[in-house]
Amino acid sequence: MYLQTEFQLKASARGFHLVTGEVLQACPDFSSIECGLFHLFIKHTSASLTINENADPTVRNDFESHFNTFVPERAPYYQHDYEGDDDMPAHLKSSILGSSVTIPITHGKLNLGIWQGIYFCEHRNHGGKRTVVATISGQPYE
Repeated sequence: MYLQTEFQLKASARGFHLVTGEVLQACPDFSSIECGLFHLFIKHTSASLTINENADPTVRNDFESHFNTFVPERAPYYQHDYEGDDDMPAHLKSSILGSSVTIPITHGKLNLGIWQGIYFCEHRNHGGKRTVVATISGQPYE
């Protein structure tokens, strides 16, 4: 069984945002899947998806601080700067973190760890709405 939908995440400020609930609301119900996979793919080169801490918001703040230090703006060797100082760093951050996540579905629910959630990582100062493709594949209950 395969289900697929495309949806938009609302425009968000630059940073790391916990979006597990928003994603689940936008996706088809997979409560009938006994065993499967939930795949999310973001259709942008300056934003990313990852899975991490879902309880303490300071983790998301620390992610943003670290990535801004790790991948600085205005590096003298950047050539691609047509869309502003945040453009090339956004592309690099997106490649480092990745454009997709895959989560197991077990007994009709996402099989995330107790402290895990889905992060939408906006790397641009003004990124706008972001389009995500969600694909569910799995074995339904018999």
